[in-house]
Amino acid sequence: MKSLLLHVQDDAGMEARLQAALSIARATSGHVSCLHVTPINLYIMSDGMTGAYMMPNFITTLDEMEKKMRARIEESLKNEDVSWDYEHVDGEPAQEIVSRSSLADLVVLGRYHHRETRYTPITLMGDVLQSARAPILVQPQELNTFDVFGPAVVGWNGSFEAANALRAALPLLKMASAVHIVTVEEPKEHRLPSLAASTYLSRHGVTSELHARPKSDMPVEKAIIETAQVMDAGYIVMGGYGHSRAREFLFGGVTRTLLSECAIPLIMGR
Repeated sequence: MKSLLLHVQDDAGMEARLQAALSIARATSGHVSCLHVTPINLYIMSDGMTGAYMMPNFITTLDEMEKKMRARIEESLKNEDVSWDYEHVDGEPAQEIVSRSSLADLVVLGRYHHRETRYTPITLMGDVLQSARAPILVQPQELNTFDVFGPAVVGWNGSFEAANALRAALPLLKMASAVHIVTVEEPKEHRLPSLAASTYLSRHGVTSELHARPKSDMPVEKAIIETAQVMDAGYIVMGGYGHSRAREFLFGGVTRTLLSECAIPLIMGR
């Protein structure tokens, strides 16, 4: 993974995202592109007469916030042995991230936190995951590292999305000390069995171990997280939005739960 797109935002998970991106970039000799998007539309008001406008003091405040954020990131990066660049734009965050993800190997975002409503809403991750062509890394804000060389868990359900995530994560899986492919048995047959995923990895020189967990009262996402914890996994690879996106959000699907609750870094693709 040579090109990493890092979402820059002044929130509690910024340092965790930065360190995760740096860990991967060091391991792959990659480049980190820092993207700071100011959602200027949130600060635009209308009086119903003269049209939309922005208060001058808001403009000054936003400008100062951007400069402080840039200075903080540049100070952190100037002594790192990783190539990087920094870009700031005004716009809608998800749209700007998706636009630039077209030439990225991985998009680094922060995990949504239940107590946060202002920063990094789950809709941002959902919009990016739904539209981006690159896989995304969802980094927990409590974890200021990414274990590139530790064990990895692949959550497998035989879907198109799972296969895309597996292929996208291949550069990292090649560096993992162990790869565990986990399935949670369900009544319907998987479209692609876990053995097919293991065979694919073996053709790329990656040895994997298969784990089939029986279907139980435990939700699928909980079973995957529990297995990853037992295996001391550095990250989990999974496909996103196995059902329709609307259904995931309305009925609390696996993707939504993992995005909001998983304390292990997630690499997701679709």
